[in-house]
Amino acid sequence: MTDPISDMLARIRNGVAAKHSRVDLPASRLKAEIARILQDEGYIQGYRLVEEPAEKEGRQPRQVIRVFLKYGPRGEKVISGIERISRPGRRVYLGVDDVPTVLGGLGTSILTTSRGVMTGRAARKAGVGGEVLCNVW
Repeated sequence: MTDPISDMLARIRNGVAAKHSRVDLPASRLKAEIARILQDEGYIQGYRLVEEPAEKEGRQPRQVIRVFLKYGPRGEKVISGIERISRPGRRVYLGVDDVPTVLGGLGTSILTTSRGVMTGRAARKAGVGGEVLCNVW
């Protein structure tokens, strides 16, 4: 897999479209930070690091991030769109003045900065720019 972040976003997008209650992703620190931001912003119910048992004898157990998806009271989607911005073939770096607003402030952009992974709003407030990972609305 060449782009694990795109894979994570696609799994969440597909899980929401199929009305699943949760999706499992291979674990990494960056993915856990993205999941934390999605939880803080109210797009998912929560996430948990889970250790799955080894498939074969003598192998290491693998860690997965279990993301619990969130829906409205009548089953409507909370995440109506999620898109990858900076990809391995085309990195997108923006300064503090260029950090985007998503849907006029109704959505959230997720950036990785020198101070860690944060939302576009938090990056603007902290006065830092960085790589725009994705937009969620």
